[in-house]
Amino acid sequence: MRLLLTNDDGINAKGIYALAKELEKEHEVIIVAPDKERSACGHSITLTRPLIVKDTNLIGLKSKAFSVDGTPADCVKIAINKLIDNKIDMVVSGINKGLNLGTDVLYSGTVSAAIEATIYKIPAIAISMEIQQNAKSDETYEIAAKYAREILLKAKENNLANDIVLNVNIPMLKEDEIKGIKVCKIGSRLYSNTYIESNGENNETQYKIKGVVEDIHEEDSDTIYLKDGYVTVTPLHYDLTNFKILKDVCEWF
Repeated sequence: MRLLLTNDDGINAKGIYALAKELEKEHEVIIVAPDKERSACGHSITLTRPLIVKDTNLIGLKSKAFSVDGTPADCVKIAINKLIDNKIDMVVSGINKGLNLGTDVLYSGTVSAAIEATIYKIPAIAISMEIQQNAKSDETYEIAAKYAREILLKAKENNLANDIVLNVNIPMLKEDEIKGIKVCKIGSRLYSNTYIESNGENNETQYKIKGVVEDIHEEDSDTIYLKDGYVTVTPLHYDLTNFKILKDVCEWF
């Protein structure tokens, strides 16, 4: 398969390196990723200035790589429209440094890059891994890369539809501690946000957001299965229509 790899942690992130190292063993891999971290940028794209694209040599990888001074969605758009001439079979976004569970998918640049691919009718997988704060081994992505390869194979064998994203989250456990894979719905994550106030150089008021997450462990959701030691897989689609109340709202008018 010809795979496009991207992320929101930047082209030099360890996660995308581990992912490329694993997938290029069996597939043709092209990397198009942001030149620096663009976490939590959502599905934004760059309209007000030109994008700068650079050939990048990632030591130890045979895959061709480009850096883009834009968002993850920018990377997918320019890869499809300009940088890659031949058909892309699938887009894989990640491995993200940190989870994208529940409602985090709305903010995630990793997930948004995958969704951008499906807008172009290319199936996609978003891969994220749990990171424990202050852990010395917090960036060991080899186990997550193995699961990415396994899920990619299953997606290919079962002809994953070209408008679907598989959102994958991997717990930070030893390989023999992971219980398996659960396909499930997204759960809910709430943040107790605090804004830290400070003064800038020109005496302007600055606010930096800090948040503590609280997972709502709904039955059969990604938040509860990951907590229980499973890799979670959730099919996503960019159509946000709430079909449950569509007819009801029609009656309003």
